[in-house]
Amino acid sequence: MDSIVQHFRKEEQPFIENALGWTREVEDTYAPKLTGFLDPREQFIVETIVNNAGLAFDAYGGFRKPERQRLLIYPDYYTPQPDDYQVALFSINYPAKFVTLEHRDILGSLMSLGIDRSKFGDIRLQADAAQFAVVDELKDYLIANFNSIGKSKVRIEQLDFSALLIESMETWTEQLYTVSSLRLDAVVSAIMNSPRQKAVSLIQNDKVKVNHTVRSQQSFELNELDSLSVRGAGRFKILSIEGRTRKDKIRLLIGVLE
Repeated sequence: MDSIVQHFRKEEQPFIENALGWTREVEDTYAPKLTGFLDPREQFIVETIVNNAGLAFDAYGGFRKPERQRLLIYPDYYTPQPDDYQVALFSINYPAKFVTLEHRDILGSLMSLGIDRSKFGDIRLQADAAQFAVVDELKDYLIANFNSIGKSKVRIEQLDFSALLIESMETWTEQLYTVSSLRLDAVVSAIMNSPRQKAVSLIQNDKVKVNHTVRSQQSFELNELDSLSVRGAGRFKILSIEGRTRKDKIRLLIGVLE
């Protein structure tokens, strides 16, 4: 297991320890373990550790093609049931004629209730409709307490799984890039087709996020399934590291949000 852990970032160590603890719990109790909602990078880490431990896993986020999902870790002889994933879906009723909601508005209001980000899944918006996923155990609390977004009064309503759910409208294309290293400045420079110094300036001015967190160090090293957002340039995902060229440069397959 140490040989796997060393391939991840030092700052990911606390999460890795949690993931190792989840797998040990399943091995010791022979019972399934359900995680909170994980982003794609966290899912990748858990999947790597679970596969190495000889266990099985499955993921569910409520919506079709979700980004954030709960992972169920279980012995290979266990058959998961729909109720195992404990995901609740809600719609938000708000005065759409007078208010325009954005993803950050909804997420900020949910987290202002003092609940950890891992308790919430995807937030979907379309025209005057808004929906979100949450861990099942919080549904009663949210019904009682989630009644405003900013200055606007809202009312949430739980959806059953036959309801019409908002589809992700995101369209990603795949592009192959060649970079000198996995440093953040090198990758940003490549995807923007700009000089390295411009990439450094963007990073140092807090205009680049990795996995939704601002990164101000140009030497920060990226890895597979990291997501990037560059203010003014869009969103990107490192889908896979495709190997090296004859000149020892790294080939990256990157998803670009259109």
